[in-house]
Amino acid sequence: MSFPNATWMSEEHTAYAETVRQFLEAELAPHIEAHREAGLVPRDLWTNAGELGLLGATIPEEFGGAGCPDSFDLITMYEQGRIGDSGWGFAIQTIVSHYILAYGTDAQKERWLPKLASGEQIAAIAMTEPGTGSDLQGVRTKAERDGDHYAITGAKTFITNGQTANLICVVAKTDASQGANGTSLIMVETDTVQGFQRGRNLEKIGMKGADTSELFFEDCRVPANFVLGEKEGQGFFQLMLQLPFERLAIGVGALGAIDCAIAHTLAYTRERKAFGRQISRFQNTRFKLAEVKTKAEVLRSFIADCIARQDAGTLDAATASMAKWWGSDVQGEVIDECLQLFGGYGYMLEYPIAHLYTDARAQRIYGGTNEIMKELIARSLDL
Repeated sequence: MSFPNATWMSEEHTAYAETVRQFLEAELAPHIEAHREAGLVPRDLWTNAGELGLLGATIPEEFGGAGCPDSFDLITMYEQGRIGDSGWGFAIQTIVSHYILAYGTDAQKERWLPKLASGEQIAAIAMTEPGTGSDLQGVRTKAERDGDHYAITGAKTFITNGQTANLICVVAKTDASQGANGTSLIMVETDTVQGFQRGRNLEKIGMKGADTSELFFEDCRVPANFVLGEKEGQGFFQLMLQLPFERLAIGVGALGAIDCAIAHTLAYTRERKAFGRQISRFQNTRFKLAEVKTKAEVLRSFIADCIARQDAGTLDAATASMAKWWGSDVQGEVIDECLQLFGGYGYMLEYPIAHLYTDARAQRIYGGTNEIMKELIARSLDL
């Protein structure tokens, strides 16, 4: 079980986790290598997940979902990490749904949430630009009002689901003179607009099953009522209020990947022999496995507490930053130690531990670098 001692882990959570586990093991796990080779996850996985209710777990019933707490989506993210997958952009789909649910008008919710819940629409959020990195206030993409439309011009990069998304939440400046107060979130339906172009599906050292792309907007005209909340200048604050969930999601995924790495390492060290006996019988191996298991359980307790706070609406930015920084850092440490126990085979891509190793590195970068996380935590200390 993912969080066996968590007070929030109800019978409904346990049953849901089993449903998610069965779906991922049947629909996703056997195809991970094919997704890596293709550089993306096919659309039918999304629609199948939508039919089962995984994409709409936390979307209210009136918009096609089940109306469950955020912990249900976080269970899916954990289970995805636990099977060793980093390609399916489920977390981004969920994050965009949360943006619409939190800030969208009734008309916007009715327009987009049912399609996100069913998998008819795949979502992306276009924040990062060439040269800006974690500096959201440095966004240069602009959206100029032109009658009943906005004309969006700019470039984005490192966008998850970038090749497959047909609903993109674009961070743009609607008034460059106002700094953070001039930033807005604008929804773009890519199937119906002109002036939008997908760039390269970027080559990465890991997470090869995830389509991570460049996006280009050249006088891309979208209806004025596609500004999230239909009020300009709220985008930066909308982003800030939702980032804690995104950062907790990274920590949850880290825990799933850690559990996956430990399971593979335990199996390998029990089977592999050196000097006439199982590797698991050597004291160094046993000590290393004891260390990584302890790190996993300490992280599990902290992440479980953060999930409880998220469901209660009390997860603050500093604590979420701790979950992201500490979770991704421990993920890197644990998987590095596990790979070492595989010896030379750990460096071979035919072994899952090698993919877990390369996939883990991005966790310390996206969602705000870990250096930014430490700065946010330090600001909470009134230094």
